[in-house]
Amino acid sequence: MTSLNPSQSASGTPTASTALFTDRYELTMLQAALHSGTAFRSSVFEVFARRLPEGRRYGVVGGTGRLLAGLADFRFGDAELGFLAEQQVVNQQTLDFLADFSFTGNIYGYAEGEAYFPNSPILVVEGSFAEACILETYVLSILNHDSAIASAASRMTSAAGDRPCIEMGSRRTHEESAVSAARAAIIAGFASTSNLEAGRRFGVPTVGTAAHSFTLLHDSERAAFQAQIAAQGPGTTLLVDTYDVPAAVQTAVELAGPELGAVRLDSGDLVVQARQVRAQLDALGNLNTRIVVTSDLDEFAIAALAAAPVDAYGVGTSVATGSGAPTAGMVYKLVSRSGDDGEFVSVAKASKNKASVGGRKYALRRRSAAGVAQAEVIGIGHRPEDDGDDRPLMQDFVVDGLLQPGWTGPEAVLRAARRHQESTAELPASWRQLQRGEPVIPTEYEAPKG
Repeated sequence: MTSLNPSQSASGTPTASTALFTDRYELTMLQAALHSGTAFRSSVFEVFARRLPEGRRYGVVGGTGRLLAGLADFRFGDAELGFLAEQQVVNQQTLDFLADFSFTGNIYGYAEGEAYFPNSPILVVEGSFAEACILETYVLSILNHDSAIASAASRMTSAAGDRPCIEMGSRRTHEESAVSAARAAIIAGFASTSNLEAGRRFGVPTVGTAAHSFTLLHDSERAAFQAQIAAQGPGTTLLVDTYDVPAAVQTAVELAGPELGAVRLDSGDLVVQARQVRAQLDALGNLNTRIVVTSDLDEFAIAALAAAPVDAYGVGTSVATGSGAPTAGMVYKLVSRSGDDGEFVSVAKASKNKASVGGRKYALRRRSAAGVAQAEVIGIGHRPEDDGDDRPLMQDFVVDGLLQPGWTGPEAVLRAARRHQESTAELPASWRQLQRGEPVIPTEYEAPKG
């Protein structure tokens, strides 16, 4: 177990504070709660999505490992406190509280990589109102972004089947978002990324060879291919659509021979071109040279290429932006808190179209005797009854302020990728359908007995 030490991240390396990755009103609420005497009421907050993006059948939890690692750095040092004082965001009483802040409560939730559905209790945060309240924006910013990417990436890897997907969306988003997007895509089944920082931080495989500019730099395509092969070996991937595809393939084979690793197609009718290139490669004796396709692919384009002789897909913009759903729509709501007598009471928002369900939640996946998921069952104030075939979903992440092992760093990425694979494998077969539809399993509440 790792203490959420103020000077180190979960990986043990010094990092900058994450405490101001938040909204101002988190701290002004804290000030008001300190004034009213309610700041230290024991509270339970819950992260959930009221609905999935329109037409989606399931979601995938992403970002938990990043969130837990960043929680270790959620501290208010001299720089942060100085800014808050200078800008008169909060009063001195609140600054004094923040100066000594560290999260001492409990965090439970769905394992990263797990499938989720409407109203799944994806994360539960227990602590005083003061320490749980100020985490809201930071929690949501990570989970909403990374879960959106993981959910989109899962649809892509499902459509791709056994063919690997390569994440290459770094240039289409913010530089830090690019790193987290690469991580989320790997969790959802992508084989590799073009982003080197993601490789450094999370130990994921990185790939990449050359762009069109490299070909255009040289006096001829032949000269460009010769230079690349000389530098990277014949097993490299050559980009063959800068000028004339058949001529480029011919040149590539002449120079690299049967050991040519792959050719990449980045434009035109990819289905037609892939078939033509496959036939040409085979005729030239390059039976083992692979075909990689790129060019604004998404899950629907990947599905359309299923019948084409394609070996791998490179996906950029769509995966890095959630393929039409750039946020998972998750919210962070207070669902239970203690009163002046110390007893817990359930609380819930009743606003039209934004109602929440009060009470501390527990969840399991109801499964048939054959292991096929049938429903998401949520117990309010108690653990749902397991008939022996079901699977509990809530995991311990932080207990009494101590980070539990295995949920951060490169280890967590591998763990989450396995969980995604196992979680989707137990869903009904309709989870693979890209057509708009209802969630593949319903969400059911199990009321307390007695």
